[in-house]
Amino acid sequence: MKRKLGALVTGFALTASLLAGCGNSNANDPNTITFWTPLTGEDGAYMDNLVKAYNDTNPAVKVKHVVTADMYTKISTVLSSGKGVPDLAIIHADRVPGYVKQNQLEAMTTVMQAQPELKEDNFLPQAWGAGNIDGTQYTIPLDIHANVMYYNKDLLAKYGAESFLDDNNVTIDEILSLKGKLDKGDYVVNDALLGWAMLGQIQNLNGDIQKDGKPAVDTPEMKTAIEDVKKINDAGLMTPFGEDGYLMFQSGNVLFSTDGTWSSTAHASVKNLNFGVTNVYSASPDKFTNRSSSHLFAMFNNEKRLDEKEKGIASFLEFIRANSVEWAKAGQIPASKQVVESPEFSEYMQSFFTKDEKEIESLYIYTYEYYPYIAEAVDKYVGDLVRGNLPIDEGLKTMQKEVEDKIAESNGAAAKSGE
Repeated sequence: MKRKLGALVTGFALTASLLAGCGNSNANDPNTITFWTPLTGEDGAYMDNLVKAYNDTNPAVKVKHVVTADMYTKISTVLSSGKGVPDLAIIHADRVPGYVKQNQLEAMTTVMQAQPELKEDNFLPQAWGAGNIDGTQYTIPLDIHANVMYYNKDLLAKYGAESFLDDNNVTIDEILSLKGKLDKGDYVVNDALLGWAMLGQIQNLNGDIQKDGKPAVDTPEMKTAIEDVKKINDAGLMTPFGEDGYLMFQSGNVLFSTDGTWSSTAHASVKNLNFGVTNVYSASPDKFTNRSSSHLFAMFNNEKRLDEKEKGIASFLEFIRANSVEWAKAGQIPASKQVVESPEFSEYMQSFFTKDEKEIESLYIYTYEYYPYIAEAVDKYVGDLVRGNLPIDEGLKTMQKEVEDKIAESNGAAAKSGE
């Protein structure tokens, strides 16, 4: 059987991650699956709970959860050395194409054969599809985590904006209609996850971030998306540049916050914050998009991984498929249809995004091979572009060049190393 390596890095303690990654004492233990994740926040504790619940079933092969800091850097290290490679890992959706291109992921074929319910029909389509390259399934999905928009119910009532939510599509024109109507210190929208929101706008405008496999940042759609959101800032309706718009929402001074599904737990802990959730604003009255990603279970090529461990991995992933409502406590959308269609999941705020097919379709996951470079450039420049600190045309050209330079550098390094 063809073997492969893998791992992810994130962690509470660098020392612990180093011990977990290099010279891992469980690497050749047939009774332990070493499982790396990048879950350094509270989500790591929820994954601990899932692992413990699985281990309490007394499986033949137990799972050891290792939170690994700076995971993708660590992956490169273990893939190069071939030492300390974990048996199982969680990676983000946008990493799959690159790893497959470099022949570093093992297909989930034997895992799926061992547990027949690990199949496409049982998972949300975007999450499953993110791990499928040319018809081969390289991952089993855990979740979808998305850019969403929280709203302050009290402020919406105060400013007569409750009708914005009638179709669950808050448009930029609706936002602009509040110009001059807010009390001093109040704002319509913040700049939380502004880069994510911008990438959602690209889809609303029927654009993309690549063309014929080449990065496409300097495009008419990107320019229009930035111009549309800049109108909000220019109207004085966006939280001030340099201020923490996320905290301003929690303080009750912002109508809409464009952060993530995972923020619901933090918002819920704020006393007297009366809030709900809807789709991220859109320039189009007919389409909305919530830029998303997915945590995916993956096995990197590893010649030392035993067949018994692959069977154990299959059992663990089937347990997660059936029991991952625990993961919803971390503010995530479990990828398992069995879970998201359950009455228990309907109690969670993020169940809004799986209530019908239109909402599910709004969860858009970018899987372009060089997406990480594009996302980095967008996050780096979009704030200055929206605030008018940098001319849009100049900024787009700079972003395009930076992405192309990083791709060239990456391809050059890969060619030099013989990968």
